[in-house]
Amino acid sequence: MALIGMGITLYLTLIAWTGKSVAGCSAGSGCDLVLNSRWSMLFGLPTSFWGFLAYTALAGIAFIKSDSYWKLAWTVSLVGVLYSIYLTSVSLIELEAACPYCLSSLALMTVILATVAWQRPGGLPNFSWGRWLLWTGTGALIVVITLHLHYEGLWGKNLGAEEPETRALAEHLAKKNIKFYGAYWCPHCQDQKEMFGASAHRLPYIECSLQGSGGPQAKICNDAGIKVYPTWIIDGQRYEGVLTPEELATKSGFKRGLP
Repeated sequence: MALIGMGITLYLTLIAWTGKSVAGCSAGSGCDLVLNSRWSMLFGLPTSFWGFLAYTALAGIAFIKSDSYWKLAWTVSLVGVLYSIYLTSVSLIELEAACPYCLSSLALMTVILATVAWQRPGGLPNFSWGRWLLWTGTGALIVVITLHLHYEGLWGKNLGAEEPETRALAEHLAKKNIKFYGAYWCPHCQDQKEMFGASAHRLPYIECSLQGSGGPQAKICNDAGIKVYPTWIIDGQRYEGVLTPEELATKSGFKRGLP
């Protein structure tokens, strides 16, 4: 089972790194939406890559067949299940979409956890299921909650002080009535904002997904004919995709040292 999980996660990781299309996920489908959301990345790497590492560890433990590694197998699979449940909940509630690959991985990890529990060695000293579940369950929940806070931008992104030139550019874009259309679940929109660091809140950003990815697009975005996130409207010209601060400065007529 761990080998199957390795195959799924390795495939998704390679797809993410090469930029190719995932088999069975047409553009705009729920699967495509989930696999391109901001939750598809963790610490700059595809989430599937971390899943691949987890499955690889479990496969290695299964190959070694040593009772001394049972606790490690349990901990890895428990964290994997809870993290998969978290991601599945996000996709169903926040994105209102489902990914067959992700659901398959959740099912595999759940079966692995159940198998590990069933195969608990009988000779573990001073072992108590109640105490063990309390400690490992609490630890796994802390890990998942910590990752959730990271996704929400509450840690792991040290914005620091505003760079004067970056701030001036953001204010210039807002003053020129330039529009930056995006969606909160769009990873490329997050990348665009991160380019401005602590000055991101000064960008002329317009949220197009007020009712979630499955809800209707905000009227202002629909009226503007927005189809891709992010989209910039600069002096009547439409630019789809991420633009570097240098590109934005050039296209908007921003001069260094001037607002």
